[in-house]
Amino acid sequence: MKKTLHSSPLFLMIESVYPSLTKAEQKVADKVLAEPEEAVFYTITDLAEKSEVGETTVIRLCRKLGFKGYQEFKLSVVQNVSSPTERIHGDIQEDDSLLTIAQKISNLNTRTIQNTTALLNEESLHRSVSLLSDANKIFFFGVGSSGITIRDAKYRFMRLGFNVEAETDAHIIAMNASLAAKGDVVVGVSASGSTKDLVDAIRIAKGNGAAVICLTNHIRSPITQYADVVLLGSSRENPLQGGAFASKLAQIHILDILSTGLAFRHKEKTYDALEKTAKSVLDKLY
Repeated sequence: MKKTLHSSPLFLMIESVYPSLTKAEQKVADKVLAEPEEAVFYTITDLAEKSEVGETTVIRLCRKLGFKGYQEFKLSVVQNVSSPTERIHGDIQEDDSLLTIAQKISNLNTRTIQNTTALLNEESLHRSVSLLSDANKIFFFGVGSSGITIRDAKYRFMRLGFNVEAETDAHIIAMNASLAAKGDVVVGVSASGSTKDLVDAIRIAKGNGAAVICLTNHIRSPITQYADVVLLGSSRENPLQGGAFASKLAQIHILDILSTGLAFRHKEKTYDALEKTAKSVLDKLY
């Protein structure tokens, strides 16, 4: 067993049960003990691959430690490796002035957008714009914080004149996925890429012949198994930072690129739609 620098309850518990673990489970424990600060950002797929074991081994370890699943275990890791302030606010300190906080957040957001742009490649962008351009109907699926993002996406794409839906309720997402067909495009938005309700729906839509584009922060996450195109955002969140604005900025940045690409491909259609939708709300403004 690799020595841990932490003496918190979780790590003491791991050390306590370590002798009773299988060799494969010990490899997972070793990885978490050796890299706890990095482990808080790992998906279950990441941790399994880095430990050179299967995902079921990770689940077994979590349950032997008394957790219901991997997400509950990862939350405990976060709580055991950092102070309450660090868990939620990263390198922002309680005694920072508001101007210092503003500068740190500006630096983070700028870096997030720059890194997201660096992760994009022209082939994936062209493929995404082509699929969306030819779609009979575009479905945006997202839950939680990503569900808020897709509302913005629906607004933008609808104003450009495209037939689009955005669903955030798990049941409605599942029903829409069951109705999606060849010629439709489903855009799944999930920072973690591991949200079960979303992954299950994407699998159903893919099985029906719909094309799938996914926006996620993790290239090896479950949602990517069913994607025709994967577009990566660059923003890391631990479980206590879920819904961070940096992740939303990465998602919005990608969606802005896609919608702009579509607008240039369909200049007349989008200009006409923008003009009509603008006129439709003129009497709603003073």
